[in-house]
This record gives sequence, structure tokens and C-alpha cells, in this order.
Amino acid sequence: MDGSTMSDAAPVLILLGPPGAGKGTQARKLEEGFGLVQLSTGDLLRAAVAAGTDAGKEAKAVMESGALVSDEIVLAILKDRLTEEDCAKGVILDGFPRTTVQAEALDGLLETTGQGIDAAISLDVDDAEMVTRIAGRFTCKGCGEGYHDTFKAPAVAGVCDNCGGTDMVRRADDNAETVASRLEAYHAQTAPLIDYYDSKDALVRVDAMGEIGEIATELGAIVGQISR
Repeated sequence: MDGSTMSDAAPVLILLGPPGAGKGTQARKLEEGFGLVQLSTGDLLRAAVAAGTDAGKEAKAVMESGALVSDEIVLAILKDRLTEEDCAKGVILDGFPRTTVQAEALDGLLETTGQGIDAAISLDVDDAEMVTRIAGRFTCKGCGEGYHDTFKAPAVAGVCDNCGGTDMVRRADDNAETVASRLEAYHAQTAPLIDYYDSKDALVRVDAMGEIGEIATELGAIVGQISR
């Protein structure tokens, strides 16, 4: 990353990473530490529809028809959102762009606001270990406490440490086959984006297999450099 897009404008970060890589956790830490705002496509669409903006009305009509919301509508909603006061310190984009066509369109939008992509941060994972991590997860239905077969088993098998409940649940898609398939799809979809931002010297790779705190520290250093 050469910082060529850095300016007095609010920083724009892209967070890349497969399901289970910790994007949500790390984005929340960056929000708390730097006042950044995480923007996901789903949240943007729901908020625009609820607010009844022009782009939101277009999105609502498309969604009610069962069709996919176009890139043009998503970009219009994003442009509106970037002008809101809480985005003044910068934003983290999660889930957009997903393709190089979207990335190019996003670059064009940001040019009109005097901004650019300051860093596309890829949370890199080991696929085999991710399968083990996700496939072993389960939750106490009573209080929501999370557990793992290997990394965080209850002190007494089948009994929640937090509330004493015995009703443990697993997500239907938290199995090895589904997780492996999701990872494969993610890599196929994201590889072109990795190359795209690497070619623009905006790509930053972070090992996301370590401790949450260590990863947060590394991300904080990256954002701190951009925000200077």
C-alpha cells in the first residue's frame, strides 16, 4: 500500500474475508477505536428503503419484484450514505464490492466525492483450520453463549457454563461440507478483487488465524497510519 489515495477526505476501507474470518468482530473494534462506520450492502439497502429515499424506493420496487438490486442503485444509496455526518471519520465497506466491475464503479463514485480506497484489507485464513473452527461451533439456546467442540467446550458436557441450560443448538450450515463449499466460493469470487487492489497498491494482507486482540492491534496500526 503506497497511500496514493490518502487525502484530507474521510478514509474508505474495504474489509475482505470469508465467513468466519472475523470481519464483523474486527469491524466493531475499528468502529470503537477510530469512529469508523461499518457499511454492509444489506444494511444500506434496508436503511434506504426505511428512509424512503429516491434510491431506496427504487431498491424496494426491485426487491419486491424478486429481482436483484442493480449496482447502480447500490452505488446511489452508498453515495447518499457517505454524505451523512456519522461517516465523517471514515467507513469500512463490508460485502461491497464483490466483483471487479463493482470495484471500478466504486472508484468512479469515490472520485466524485474526493475520496478513494485507502486500503483493501484481506483477512487471510487457512481453509482447513477454518473448517475445523466453524464446524465445531454450537450455542446455548437459553442465553446465547457460544461454544466449540475443541476450543471452548463447557466445563460439564452439555451444560452451559453461563446459565446452566442444557439445550445446545448448532446452525444447520455449520458443517464441514458446507463450510468448505463456502470457502471455495469465496476464494473464486474474491481472487479477482485481490488482484485488482494489489495492482493499485491498496491491498493489505493480515493473518486472521491469530488471537482476536493481536489481529485488532495489527488492523489498528494500519488504520492509524491512514488516519494520520
